[in-house]
Amino acid sequence: MSQDETKNKRVSSSLWQKAVVRYQEELQENDDYQVIMELGSLDDLMNQAKSIEPLLPPERRSLSSMNRVGPKLKFVDDFTALIALYFGADAKLIALVWGSIRLMLTLASSAGDTLQNILDMLEELSLTLPRFRAYEAVLPMNRALEAALVDVYTEVICFYARTIHFFRTHPHVLLRRGAWEEFHRDFARTVQRIKRMSSTVEKEADLARMKTDEARYKEVLDIMEGIKHSKTRDEENRQCYFIPLGLNPRFWGRDQALKAIEEALRKTQIALQFANKNREMYDTILWAAADTTIRMGQSFRDIAQHLGVVKSEEEKQDSVAAILKAKAWLRETPKSQSLTESHSSWLLIFDNADDLEILRQAWPGDSNGAVLITTRNVDPARNPAPASFHVQPFDDDTGSEMLLNLVGLDANVASNQEKAKAITNTLGGLPLALSQIGGFISQRKLPLQDFIPIYERNAAKIDSKRTGITDYDHTLSTVWEISLTKLSGDSLKLLNMLAFFEPDSISEVVFTESAKVLRDRDFEFLTDELDLGDAEEVLLRAALINKSIEDAVLSVHRLVQASVLRRLGENDRIKYFDTAVQMLNWGFPDTWSQDIGHQFQAWTKCDKCLPHVNHLTKQASRYKISPRNPQVYGELLLRCSWYVGNSPSHNCNLLSNRNRHLYERESYDIARTFVDVALEVFPDKSSLAFASAVDLSGLLDLDMNYPVKALEPFNIALGIREKLLGPDDPLIASSLNNIALAYTEAGNLEKAFANHEKAIGIRLRTKSDRIGNSYSNMSSLLLRMDKPDEAEEMLKRCPSLKDFTDDTFLKTGNPRFSGDMVLLSRIRSRQGLLDDALRLASKALTFRQTLLGNRLKTSDSLYDVAGFLCQLGKDASALELLLQLVAISESLNEGEGQLARANFKLSLIYKDNGMDLESRSCKVKAVELRAKLGPEAKDAAFEEPEFMKLCPWMLW
Repeated sequence: MSQDETKNKRVSSSLWQKAVVRYQEELQENDDYQVIMELGSLDDLMNQAKSIEPLLPPERRSLSSMNRVGPKLKFVDDFTALIALYFGADAKLIALVWGSIRLMLTLASSAGDTLQNILDMLEELSLTLPRFRAYEAVLPMNRALEAALVDVYTEVICFYARTIHFFRTHPHVLLRRGAWEEFHRDFARTVQRIKRMSSTVEKEADLARMKTDEARYKEVLDIMEGIKHSKTRDEENRQCYFIPLGLNPRFWGRDQALKAIEEALRKTQIALQFANKNREMYDTILWAAADTTIRMGQSFRDIAQHLGVVKSEEEKQDSVAAILKAKAWLRETPKSQSLTESHSSWLLIFDNADDLEILRQAWPGDSNGAVLITTRNVDPARNPAPASFHVQPFDDDTGSEMLLNLVGLDANVASNQEKAKAITNTLGGLPLALSQIGGFISQRKLPLQDFIPIYERNAAKIDSKRTGITDYDHTLSTVWEISLTKLSGDSLKLLNMLAFFEPDSISEVVFTESAKVLRDRDFEFLTDELDLGDAEEVLLRAALINKSIEDAVLSVHRLVQASVLRRLGENDRIKYFDTAVQMLNWGFPDTWSQDIGHQFQAWTKCDKCLPHVNHLTKQASRYKISPRNPQVYGELLLRCSWYVGNSPSHNCNLLSNRNRHLYERESYDIARTFVDVALEVFPDKSSLAFASAVDLSGLLDLDMNYPVKALEPFNIALGIREKLLGPDDPLIASSLNNIALAYTEAGNLEKAFANHEKAIGIRLRTKSDRIGNSYSNMSSLLLRMDKPDEAEEMLKRCPSLKDFTDDTFLKTGNPRFSGDMVLLSRIRSRQGLLDDALRLASKALTFRQTLLGNRLKTSDSLYDVAGFLCQLGKDASALELLLQLVAISESLNEGEGQLARANFKLSLIYKDNGMDLESRSCKVKAVELRAKLGPEAKDAAFEEPEFMKLCPWMLW
């Protein structure tokens, strides 16, 4: 036996031994354990059961005949045979099953209907066990399947042990009758647990079988493995703890900062907290305000008196002498013998040292102590400290907890958390802002939900108010005022421009590249990397912006933005707004003057710009900015409605934090918002750009499964294009194609066919490279007409798919081709080629998950793959995918159709596997969602075609 086999056998033995130990703990009867070990099979049980029947009352013998035991325990017998097959015929493991049942029946036989109840329980429990054949010797065992089997086995025998213990502790009928209800609830919970565990066993068995034919099921196995890894990561991510250790209400969080400072010192408030927390590290801690020369002189006069190095009144009033004497004391003080080698004799804190030149005269030089500086100046060339740590604003969780602590509300109440997070987000997590606003809310007893609307209307007044909650010298309106008044030239213009960009992730390349299209000499400095760097350096030194050295990404605090915008006059606001619009247009392709497909090659640029378009629209609304060229602004909104951004931010109300998708990446509700604004601001309602916006609104309706509603905007766009372009332009074909798609989804297949033919004719005559799009859509229509072979022939006409291999679909990264692969998988299914259908659908699913994330198209593919798995008899694997589909669709505003359809399929699978409670629950959800989406379908049959209507026929 190899070392690995020996190790696996040892681990396996350990798992089973734990099951036996748990059994003994539940049993609590040592004598019973010895009796139980005497039985070894169902046949033994049947033979010994004959001795029980004479004990029954005559009138009950025929009703409760022990001959009925065998059929009731069929699946228990199969399961124990499976255990014997894969883990060896260990007498102990088998005896725990049959010996326990024998003892349960013996104890129950003396009490009226109790025996019948126990027989019914045993039958129901038997039906919950895994359903695959026990004699499947070809099924390969692995650690996951073994662990799943052990879990089921343990749950079963432990219930048997609890049943025996119940009868031992309730020996009389009256005692049992009073306790039976609780015992039966225990049984119901046990059944539910065994059902879940059995589902896991069957899923692992499915995977084990598929692995024996890995080439055939490679794509499905990859998907299932990805789900498993994703769950593991989710579990790890949930293991997050927040432990406040007696924090003062004026200070919150900052553990990372405190740790970084502590590590740096061993070779404002954070400094104070560090000093208080680490008093044992130092014999002396000294504090000096360093924001001005005068205040630092005053601080050192106090320090000198505290140290006793000045005597006369004249010396006490001499700042220069106080600094010199204090420095001498610091240099000459030896290391304390009571401290370890890693500790210092003293700690000197320079607070608010934004002008680092002020530190030169007071810097102690080499010594036995440690120095801590708090500063907003990040210029390393002027900073005398050898190490630094950049303190970031609070995240939403920490900031909201601080705010709730300040205003005296329970941080464990979900509604309080939600409102506090919204306020923290608005204030950018700035501790000073949270402290000041906390005081404002407390003083006025203001409900949290009322604060943001009030703040948006009165930000300037609120920012200038002092509150009693802090003795800090500055208010929000003054904290940056000194720095802002010192700005001029390019640095001032750059900061003014940054006020119109999403504050957390401004890629420098957006400025350097987009500025090349500007014709304004005021912004020529943006095109020169050295000039831009000079402007940034001034802002960095004043701590008005931050910059990531790894990827040249700028950030600016949103309260700095607010201060900047309040200082700008109306004309300047419009000037910078219009400039930002021109710059951001650089990031998106033209979508209205030519017939183009998915512009996935442009997504990287779109990623950098889209969050800023969102921020720009919010600033326009908040500050009532009217662009001088609304056509260009409308075109920008239209461009970004088609495409996608993916920059990290915690302040995008319209964009989700992680994946910012618009039409091409399926954030339909967000795309709708931009399109509606574009349609409103376009001054020319007869332009190609306006037609494109109307057309996109129809596509959004179509993908949201409103095909009849989509026909109106499609026809409006067609009319505009016909007037401007004539009958044979490729854009006319695009409109006809969209109209045909709407008719296909609406079930009007004849009109769909006629419009597709017209579109194909135009594209052939104009030699459009979009002809493949028409062939794919016509293929989809033919499949819906139940002509799978004709659909396949039509799909083969696509020029890009002429080789017709899997790689042909996916190698370009074009999401359109994943739709073609979905279409081909459905064609294969109609042709009866399920294995091929499953392979193609699985590849499309993997592609969509990778490229698009967890959106509608991914949900659609999950349903397809799950359906094919069900047809191949792999219910457990299908169940896993459907549960993932449910989790995704529940998180999407537009996912209710997918959710209803998934619950329908789950209901069927649960019912087929004897899980009636779960089946009924899913059925109720499916029916409720269907009634919500289409009240006319309230009383429709509970059949798949009725639920398929809730989702589009094809999601390209």
